[in-house]
Amino acid sequence: MRVTVERAALLKALGHVHRVVERRNTIPILSNVLLRGEEGTLRLRATDLDIEVTDTIPADITDAGSTTVPAYMIYDIVRKLPDGAQVSLETPGDTGQMQIRSGRSRFMLQALPESDFPDLAAGDLPHRFALSATDLKRLIEKTQFAISTEETRYYLNGIYLHTIDVSGTPMLRAVATDGHRLARVELPAPQGSEGMPGVIIPRKAVAEIVKLVEDGSESVTVELSSAKVRLTFDDVILTSKLIDGTFPDYQRVIPAGNDKLLTVERADFAKAVDRVSTISSERGRAVKLALNDGRLTLTVNNPDSGSATEEIEVDYDSAPIDIGFNARYLLDITAQLDGDTALFKLADPGSPTVVQDREGASALYVLMPMRV
Repeated sequence: MRVTVERAALLKALGHVHRVVERRNTIPILSNVLLRGEEGTLRLRATDLDIEVTDTIPADITDAGSTTVPAYMIYDIVRKLPDGAQVSLETPGDTGQMQIRSGRSRFMLQALPESDFPDLAAGDLPHRFALSATDLKRLIEKTQFAISTEETRYYLNGIYLHTIDVSGTPMLRAVATDGHRLARVELPAPQGSEGMPGVIIPRKAVAEIVKLVEDGSESVTVELSSAKVRLTFDDVILTSKLIDGTFPDYQRVIPAGNDKLLTVERADFAKAVDRVSTISSERGRAVKLALNDGRLTLTVNNPDSGSATEEIEVDYDSAPIDIGFNARYLLDITAQLDGDTALFKLADPGSPTVVQDREGASALYVLMPMRV
């Protein structure tokens, strides 16, 4: 193989693919990126056996061929080359090495043959639809923070993506929960998504999708089966296994009869929660909300360091209520809201609370209270 590529294009492609490679690998080939030069393009591929990312860039091909080299090593080398450089990649004979040349720099990397590289063949992906990158980003960013990190409940370690009929309109809905809080966001179902199976996209794949969306693709093609999903962003393709489990019936957790309505200025509320939570302990992080006649009093008591209180004016005219929440969770949820105000629907100190921008907003959050 002998190919020449622009340093900027190669660096961007390596940036896309090298992130899925685990730094510590018991299988040497999984530390490598596959490089294949043919027909005016260089294709790069990396995998951890659960996720595979492929990117294709233009290249000047002198001799077609392929090889695999350590992903983080080649990424670091190309990153440190000067802007605007031309990079030559060559595999001289059967030396088991690849040479990288650029200007006066020369590097020889140990290589492994392409035949050793695993192929995460997607198989048949019967459901296919297109989403705007903006919509996909919204579905993920509004729910990602609520993904559970508890490995024992592995079926919560991702975002549940499914279609559902809402008052006669098919919607594409993303849900994530860790048992303490739940995030649900929906948008009109794109053509082709009807009848798709409900799938759980794993946390690592979700993180990669966010980074790829931010790279500027306008539309994303989604193909999926009950076992795998493939997303195509222009020249970048991400294929991932799905979590093999059943997502719980989240609709049972969303309360329908919460009749105590609190409307509060979102920014003022978040700043007040942030200030009083300075006193809270790392373990507890509980903040008490006392509501009474248009006034909200936030209180934190920490036996080890002291107490804090702040009062803000709110729109609330139901019966007085005292309820406690984890301050971090309150801040996470209010950060996801788009509007200037936040609507809290409360029932009693022991029941879950619903948080939205407004009645009927496409994003909805449920928060379990804490005892204070």
